[in-house]
Amino acid sequence: MKRRTFVQQSSLAALASCLPWQSILSYGNDPELSSFEKRLSPVGRALEFEDQYVWCNSPIEGPGGKIHVFYSCWPKSKSMSGWTHQSEIAHAVAEKPEGPYEYVATVLSPRGKGFWDATTCHNPSIHFIDGKYALFFMGNSNGKLNTQRIGLATADSLYGPWERPDEPLLFPGEAGTWDDHCTTNPSFLKFEDKYWLYYKSFDSEGYLHPKFSIRGNRKYGLAVADRLEGPYRKYDGNPVIDFSGMGNNEQCEDAFVWREKGKFKMLARDLGTFDIDNGLYMESEDGKHWSDPKIGYQPLGKYVNQPPAPKHLNRYGRAERPQILFQNGKPTYLFTASQGGKYETASSFIFKID
Repeated sequence: MKRRTFVQQSSLAALASCLPWQSILSYGNDPELSSFEKRLSPVGRALEFEDQYVWCNSPIEGPGGKIHVFYSCWPKSKSMSGWTHQSEIAHAVAEKPEGPYEYVATVLSPRGKGFWDATTCHNPSIHFIDGKYALFFMGNSNGKLNTQRIGLATADSLYGPWERPDEPLLFPGEAGTWDDHCTTNPSFLKFEDKYWLYYKSFDSEGYLHPKFSIRGNRKYGLAVADRLEGPYRKYDGNPVIDFSGMGNNEQCEDAFVWREKGKFKMLARDLGTFDIDNGLYMESEDGKHWSDPKIGYQPLGKYVNQPPAPKHLNRYGRAERPQILFQNGKPTYLFTASQGGKYETASSFIFKID
C-alpha cells in the first residue's frame, strides 16, 4: 500500500462552518443518559479514503506525544461485509488526536491456508504493557464467524516488527456452552498484577437455529492470566455480561473496558436495550458484576447532521467499536467506527471527552 495522507474533517470550528457537519448537540435531562455521555463533544471523521473501508480504530499515545491508531481496513470493492474475509490491520500516526493521520504501514495481514488467522485480521486493540506493545486482535480461518479467535501480537516499538504466535490466545468453550461458537471483540487491561481479557461469544445453537431476528445472543466473558502471553483461564462466573434475561433477545457487543476513579467502566454497542444505534455504559466495583446499562453515546444524528443514508450502507448513523485514547492516564478522546463520510464507505468518528 502506498503512503497516503488521510482526509480529515477534525475540528468543531470546521464542523460548524459547512454542511453537513454542523454540531446539533441535544443533551437534555434524559435519565437514561450516562454521566459519560454528557462528557462527549463531537470532533468529526478521520481516516477517510476513497478505496477502503476503515473500522475498529484503536488509539494510543506514543513516545513524543504522537497519536498512533491501529485500525481494520479492506477494499471498498468488497463492500461492508469484507471485514469477515478480507480485513487487515494498519497503522497511522498524527501529531494530535484530531489528526490529520498519515498511513505508516500494514502490520497484520491474513496469513493464508493452514493458519488460524488465514482469512482476516480484525478488531485491533493496542496497549503498552510491561515495556512492550500488545496488539490484541481477532482472526479467522474460513471467512466465517465460527472460526473467529482472539490473538496477540507484540512488539518493542509501535513501528514493529510485530510477532504473533501460531496459536490463538483464547479458544471457544466446549460444545453446548454459552461461548462455544467463537472468541472475538477483545478488551484488555492489567489490574493488580493480573492480565484481564474480556471477550465476546455466543452459543452455536442459538446462532445456527435462531428464534429471533438477530441470530444468537452475544454475551461477554472474562479470562485472567498471570502473564501477558497467557495462558488465560476463563472466570468460573462467566458470562459477566448477559442481557438474555431481559427478554426480546437483548444483547451487546464491541465492549471496551477501562478503570477510572477506582471503578471498572465499560462501553459497548447496544443490541436491543435502548436502540441498536446507541452505545451502552456500565460500571463495576470488581470487573465481574456490572451495573444496569445506561446510554454511553447516542446515534450520530444527535451530534451532527449527515446526508441521507446511501442505499448500500445498512449501518448508517451509528457509532460502533468504541475505543478510548488515554493521555496522562486520563480518557481524553473516544474513537468509534461509523459508515458514511466523504467516500460513502466507513471511517473513524472521534469525540472529545471533557
